[in-house]
Amino acid sequence: MFNVTIINMKKSTKHILILVIILVVIYVFTKSLSRIKTSKILQINLSEKLVQCLNEEIPVMASTYYKANNTIKEDNEEEKTEEKNIVSEILGVELSKIPKNENTQEETETEENNDSKNEETQVENNTEVATGVPTEIVTKNPIKESFNIELNGVKIKNETSFEINETILQKQLEINKENIVIFHTHTCESYTPSEQYPYQQTGNFRTTDLNYSVSRVGDDLTNYLLGYGFNVIHDRTYHDYPAYTGSYNRSLKTVENVLKTNPSDIIIDLHRDAIGSKSNYDPSVKIGEDVAAQLMFVVGTNGGGLYHPNWQENLKFAIDVQQKANEMYPGLFKPMIVRNSRYNQHLGKAATIIEVGSTGNTLEQCITSMKYLSKVLDELLH
Repeated sequence: MFNVTIINMKKSTKHILILVIILVVIYVFTKSLSRIKTSKILQINLSEKLVQCLNEEIPVMASTYYKANNTIKEDNEEEKTEEKNIVSEILGVELSKIPKNENTQEETETEENNDSKNEETQVENNTEVATGVPTEIVTKNPIKESFNIELNGVKIKNETSFEINETILQKQLEINKENIVIFHTHTCESYTPSEQYPYQQTGNFRTTDLNYSVSRVGDDLTNYLLGYGFNVIHDRTYHDYPAYTGSYNRSLKTVENVLKTNPSDIIIDLHRDAIGSKSNYDPSVKIGEDVAAQLMFVVGTNGGGLYHPNWQENLKFAIDVQQKANEMYPGLFKPMIVRNSRYNQHLGKAATIIEVGSTGNTLEQCITSMKYLSKVLDELLH
């Protein structure tokens, strides 16, 4: 009886030991998994010497490493240069609450009404736009003008280390005028609601309703330009919804796809300006009897380290447009800004951001601006 008991204890001890080992393995494995995150798995920490060695031995490695670095830089571009970091946080919270089906429904309804709107605007566009009328800046809540260069009457705020002088004016532009591409990196940017254009904001001066965002301003610019005989492609894709961060990376892919079938150098990224927290800033100019929102060029460079060989052509194009606007409608444009970031403007030789008004302007004022901007482009490009 005593011997039998000893044998059973040995077996039991063996079983318990095996069970303990299994539990320990499971515990260690579980703890390991909890410490490993996808972002860490995807990050390969290579020393500079090792990367250099791999680049020399495997040429394709260099290309991949370069593209990865540029993608990361492009994806974070607006975070470094846009003065909207706080707004981006709010946007992420506010827009994430909007059901996806609401967005789809709005987009479908907008598409259904597009033809009738285009026909209506086309009729308006046939009306001759006045020139030679008196103009006056009538901003109610002004911000002091800031610039450090003036070329042929065009004021420029140069925020880069590049020297910008008269030599830029000597550049001969050879641009493809077959198509004009209009898109919006920040499609949801909107304006102060008005009696004519009331709307429900779905963010801080933002809305997913394309009838009230900067996309609507793009619709009117498109239709005015079509009235002058231009071929225009207006892409209304959301790039800042449901997430703000990464907008430029997403709009880059959109424009690249558009250019595959519609080659062009004239590429306009239409925005609404935002100056700090001054929500009532309403840069405005009175042209004849119309009150229009002022416009502003933002021209990117390769100062941030991204490939951008044609930024000087882009700057020359913007200067040419603003110089013509100064002749026809003084005050339509504010001083332009030249920055280190690229803003996807490497895709064309006449690519630029145009900021239309600010948060204090109304949508009707911004639509009015498009009437005069299109007239300026017609005079310059035809």
